[in-house]
Amino acid sequence: MMKRTYFSVIALAATLAGGQVLAADTSTGKTRDQVKAELAEAVRTGNILAQDESGRMLNQVNPGLYPAQAKTQGFTRAQVQAALAEAVRTGNMPANDRSGRMLNQVNPSQYPARPTTQGYTRAEVRADLAEAIRTGNMPANNESGLKLNQINPGLYNHAS
Repeated sequence: MMKRTYFSVIALAATLAGGQVLAADTSTGKTRDQVKAELAEAVRTGNILAQDESGRMLNQVNPGLYPAQAKTQGFTRAQVQAALAEAVRTGNMPANDRSGRMLNQVNPSQYPARPTTQGYTRAEVRADLAEAIRTGNMPANNESGLKLNQINPGLYNHAS
């Protein structure tokens, strides 16, 4: 098992050094040296996917082979109690049924009203629609998931 993991890490490093993944990482603005340093750190700490179907990292599969990860600080008892009290007060907790709704959705009259946010005006919606039609930035009428300006790029102005 150890040889398999070792060879998997070597194969991953060879792939990265070969530039296949490095070329895809240019969008983030990282240099080749930065990517190599990140790879070395991932190999050192075991933050690389294990070569199995579990979806876990190597440091999760074999925690004894890698340095211990730093523990994150949780909430204090007082913070948890305050959050619970606020949830009870506002009804922002699951109802005792299978609906998946919150208590303030099931019985809205028993809880304080949620603050409402200002929606769009009719004029703003119409202006947004006109802009989407002008630029083709709206879904095409098919199952491709593409927008009109992607299907017919010659029909739309690219300057804006």
